[in-house]
Amino acid sequence: MGWEGSRADPRSIHAALERGTDISGHVARVLTTRDVERADLVIGMAPEHRVAAVHAAPAAAGKVFTLKQLVRLLEALPASPGEGPDGTISARVEEADALRETGAEGGHDDEEIADPLGMPLEAFRAMAEELDTWCGRLVDGLLGRAPARTSATDGD
Repeated sequence: MGWEGSRADPRSIHAALERGTDISGHVARVLTTRDVERADLVIGMAPEHRVAAVHAAPAAAGKVFTLKQLVRLLEALPASPGEGPDGTISARVEEADALRETGAEGGHDDEEIADPLGMPLEAFRAMAEELDTWCGRLVDGLLGRAPARTSATDGD
């Protein structure tokens, strides 16, 4: 939803680099109807992102979520990944959408990742930390929690 062709904010680049990720090559582009239709999953950072994606491709609504919404739905599902009908990411997304259709996600007011544009570096660091947390939970919800490593499996 950024300006097409714009680069990542230097403070975003800095905050991401502090976490070991280089986003300096990122360039914003317009999300097209074809992008939404071809995607297996579309994740927005705010409700207006979800609305725009569904508006672009209404038939794809079942695979369009905000990050927080999808994580909460996945965490509310009764089966762990791999225990469902076929254990795939697509199946987990379908299960999350089915749960959403029942209204089970509840009325969360906190559905967006705050946009720190125009704010100091600390706001970008806070956003990066929040994204790390929610993305970790997303991976766990889609793929299952990785087993804890022990020194025997660490190769030490």
